Amino acid sequence: MLVNGKAGNLISIRDRGLLYGDGVFRTLRVEQGRPLHWPLHYQKIQHDCNALGIECPDYARLSDELGGLLADYPDGVFKLIVTRGQATRGYAPASDAAATHIWDVAPLPDYPESRALLGVTLRLCELRLAHQPRLAGIKHLNRLENVLAAAECAGADEGLLLDADENVIEGTRSNVFLVLGGRLATPDLARCGVAGVARDRVMAYAGKIGMAVEVRAVKLDELRAADEVFLSNSVFGLWPVSRFGQRQWTDFDYALRIRAGLAGETNG
Repeated sequence: MLVNGKAGNLISIRDRGLLYGDGVFRTLRVEQGRPLHWPLHYQKIQHDCNALGIECPDYARLSDELGGLLADYPDGVFKLIVTRGQATRGYAPASDAAATHIWDVAPLPDYPESRALLGVTLRLCELRLAHQPRLAGIKHLNRLENVLAAAECAGADEGLLLDADENVIEGTRSNVFLVLGGRLATPDLARCGVAGVARDRVMAYAGKIGMAVEVRAVKLDELRAADEVFLSNSVFGLWPVSRFGQRQWTDFDYALRIRAGLAGETNG
């Protein structure tokens, strides 16, 4: 782990990331010394920092730190966290706050290959995501909704989250896609949810192979009636859904085609 570029795992108890969740993060997969799609992850964290008015460390500095970690950790899940930094008491951020940035490294998860080939189970969460357009799409540190929702999902591979209007939004740790008559649809995240790098890559690749892509409101009945449903995430890649409640799917043609296409893309 690095804290502001130095080896260690300690931050101040006055860091606003700890006190208020005042910060952002992104998670990327590293394989054989290659940080997959690092430039895209940097673009996301830079966007999220800018949206919250947090100073984002520059690309060159973070790339140097990442390169140094790769020598010791050629495979793993790398999480980059940027907080607003230390502060005195009170919610209002100081104008001169210096951002804290942290690299955390964890082993690659040992997911069974069957999840990618045969599909996963999806369970509807009771928790409903609150609308906050100011934070929509941003991967901020206030992830308590996801924590509570994930606690509901024992026995399922992933939980499905709806918003207060009963629109499908995302999984607890993934973005959601539906295949409908050869078209691809994914929920609009204008009011809540996280816009992941893998989500962007799926939409871009679908466009390349001629699939129409719709970003719009998605209802639960539409998901149940879809030809295919699949999930995206930068760590596990793409998982087709095989079961949601009483609905079962066994045909994953589009999901597997997109998964193979993304795996074949150059790392950018």
